[in-house]
Amino acid sequence: MDKATVYYFVGIKGSGMSSLALILHDKGFKVEGSDIEQYTFTQKGLAAAGIKMLPFDAANIHDGLTVIAGNSFTDEHPEIKKAREMGLPVYRYHEFLGKLMEGYTSIGVAGTHGKTSTTGLLSHVLSNIAPTSYLIGDGTGKGTPDARFFVFEADEYRRHFVAYHPDYAIMTNVDFDHPDYYKDLNDVQSAFKQFGSQVKKGIFAWGDDESLRHLDVETPIYYYGTKDRDDFQAVNIKRTTKGSSFEVTYQGKSLGEFEIPLFGEHNVLNSMAVIAVAYFEKVDLDEIRRELLSFSGVKRRFSETKVGDMMLIDDYAHHPSEIKATLDAARQKYPDKEILAVFQPHTYSRTKALMDGFAASLSKADHVFLTNIFSSAREKSGDVSSEDLAAKLPNGGEIITMDSMAALTAYHDAVVVFMGAGDIQKYEKVYEDAVNAR
Repeated sequence: MDKATVYYFVGIKGSGMSSLALILHDKGFKVEGSDIEQYTFTQKGLAAAGIKMLPFDAANIHDGLTVIAGNSFTDEHPEIKKAREMGLPVYRYHEFLGKLMEGYTSIGVAGTHGKTSTTGLLSHVLSNIAPTSYLIGDGTGKGTPDARFFVFEADEYRRHFVAYHPDYAIMTNVDFDHPDYYKDLNDVQSAFKQFGSQVKKGIFAWGDDESLRHLDVETPIYYYGTKDRDDFQAVNIKRTTKGSSFEVTYQGKSLGEFEIPLFGEHNVLNSMAVIAVAYFEKVDLDEIRRELLSFSGVKRRFSETKVGDMMLIDDYAHHPSEIKATLDAARQKYPDKEILAVFQPHTYSRTKALMDGFAASLSKADHVFLTNIFSSAREKSGDVSSEDLAAKLPNGGEIITMDSMAALTAYHDAVVVFMGAGDIQKYEKVYEDAVNAR
């Protein structure tokens, strides 16, 4: 690390990039970067920290910079290309993060789903007990002087997490996703095996995931879950409209009762992973109990807003397993209300590959509304549509647009769950305005 250089982030508004920029800023390094001019929710923290954000322009690149390149951009990006031509140090996001975590007790959170929520929960708990730096995939990052722990989200996309060699890893699940890169589930499993083999002290894995049960690495694996075969087991689980409570046992020994103000079975499991890490690092479990009670969630994960007589929930869910978990949480908190799902499919390849899974998960809602498919920078078109998904739903699904959502705004005193990883929030804004005007 160099105090004389300016760390320049190409794509600074990216969820991981903005978190990393905040960590370096907190540590006293000079930070700036570039991105699209359109507003994104991740830039709020950057603006609050006074970090300069510029529009993309090769003219931004000059001597004295160390460039950190976002993984969404190829080496042909004008800024990255110029930096390389000038001979400036250029790191990819995951390469730089791998170097940054050296010297801490590092804990990487991996999994096809649940990474951000679990990273956020672990960061909240540990940072209120011991000095902790953390990087969460919702754009939140903190660099703490003399930190004991470094908690970070370890993303499997394009095998980026193999740049990391953490002390511990949490693995929440292994599913087939990112069909634009991975060939099949076996390909995803091989990536997790490679990452797992680089973990130094221990892996905490969800016991019901068969891929994780067959994870063949030399690193010790401790399973958490709700079954007798799990090392860390949640028993006597009680789920109410206020949250969940449960007792935890470790290899048959009771660690006591825990309570969380969170909803859905997945949050019980996420909490188990956090408790397991804390137990191995000999953190006082009474302190863990206290901090679990005060966690309010991360950005774009079951974020609730009251709009007129409706409860609006905003969630990043964009895979069948995530949709199922989000709707399960909504049912727990609002058992007596109709649940409306508004889903924006994210990328053509994912929609096509996981079509039956999407139909099965969305059918857990009382009524389903779909927007058109959100394309990505890597994938502009495809041979599948939201109409194809609607046709698979047992009770049908209605297509809505920005100009046509009267069928959705007709509902009263219900819960509407907007889900997606694209620009679903622009639909939420139109919906909110319509409900407030009625």
